[in-house]
Amino acid sequence: MFYDEVKVSFSAGNGGDGCFSFRRAKYEPKGGPDGGDGGRGGGVYIVGDTNVADLTDYHYKPGWKAKNGEPGRGSDQHGANGDPITLRLPVGTIVVDRDSGDPIAEVLEHGDKVLLLEGGEGGKGNAQFKSSTNQAPRQFTLGKPGETGDFRLIIKTIADVGLIGFPNAGKSTLLNMLTNAHPKTGAYPFTTIFPTVGVLEYPEQYERITVADVPGLIEGASENRGLGHRFLKHVERCKVLLIMLDMQGTDGRDPLADYKVLKNELKLYMPGLARKPELICANKMDEPDALENLKAFQKKVKEKVYPISCVSDEGFAELKQVLLDEVLQVRAAEAD
Repeated sequence: MFYDEVKVSFSAGNGGDGCFSFRRAKYEPKGGPDGGDGGRGGGVYIVGDTNVADLTDYHYKPGWKAKNGEPGRGSDQHGANGDPITLRLPVGTIVVDRDSGDPIAEVLEHGDKVLLLEGGEGGKGNAQFKSSTNQAPRQFTLGKPGETGDFRLIIKTIADVGLIGFPNAGKSTLLNMLTNAHPKTGAYPFTTIFPTVGVLEYPEQYERITVADVPGLIEGASENRGLGHRFLKHVERCKVLLIMLDMQGTDGRDPLADYKVLKNELKLYMPGLARKPELICANKMDEPDALENLKAFQKKVKEKVYPISCVSDEGFAELKQVLLDEVLQVRAAEAD
C-alpha cells in the first residue's frame, strides 16, 4: 500500500528542571549554592530524503517524541540536552497544521532540513540566583515544555513533466519506454494507483528531466471522485503537463470529449493548473481509426498535437525533444 497522506502528532522534548542544591564539603559548613541548570529538550526536525518513497513509517507510527532534557544536579552540573529526532520524508512532502489547515513547512530538495518543533528551555538552578544580597538563594525554575503539534503529511510529487490522461490512455507504457521507471501496465482501468517518477536522459545535451505518471483521471475528479484529489495534488508542482489521449477511441471513447473533460477537471481543482504549459500527445496511432480521429480532433483543437505509437515508436524522438525544450524554458523563467 502506498501512503501519500497521513495524520501524525509530534512532540519536542521538555526542558530539564533546574536543581536546588548547596555545597556540602568537609571544612565548608557554609558552602554556597551549586544547583545546575536543566538541559534543553530535543527538537523535531524534518529532512527531505530521495531514498524514502512514501509515508508508510508514519502511517504505522503516527506519534513521535524527542527526548527530554536532563535535570540539573549539584556541584554546578548542567543537565544533558535531550536528543532531537530527525524525521526523513519523501522529497515533495508538505506539513500542514491539522487544526488551522495552514501549511507549516515543506521539503523540496534532498537534504532540506527544517526545525519543525523546538525543544523546551531548561530550568535554572539556584546557583543562577546568587547575588551580593542573596547569598543563599532558594529559588530555582522548572524546565519549559517542548512544542507539540498535530499535522498532516502530504506528498505532492515533484517532477518536471506530469503525465495526465484517462485510464488506459497509455501513460504507464509511455513512461516505461521513455525513462528508467517501470510502472505497472495492463489493459484495465487504474493500473497505476500511485505516482511513479522516472528520469528521461538526454546524453548528447547533458540534460535530464523527470516525468511523473500519475493515476488516471475521470470526470468528477475535482470533486474527489475516482482517485480524485489523490491524483490532482501530484500535478500541482509539475512544470509542464503532457495530456495523453487515446486517439483510437478504445471502448467507444471520444478523444475530443476526453480532452475537454481533462481540461475542465484541472481548472475546477485549481485554476492555476490550466495555465501551466501543456502538450497534447495522441497515442495509439498504429490503430486503424486513429488517423481519422486525429484529423477530426485537429479541426476543433488548434494546439499542436504530437502523434505517437507505443508499439511502433512513432513520434518518440520529436516528443522527447519538445518535452526538454518546454522544461528548459520554464526553468529559465523560474531562474529569472
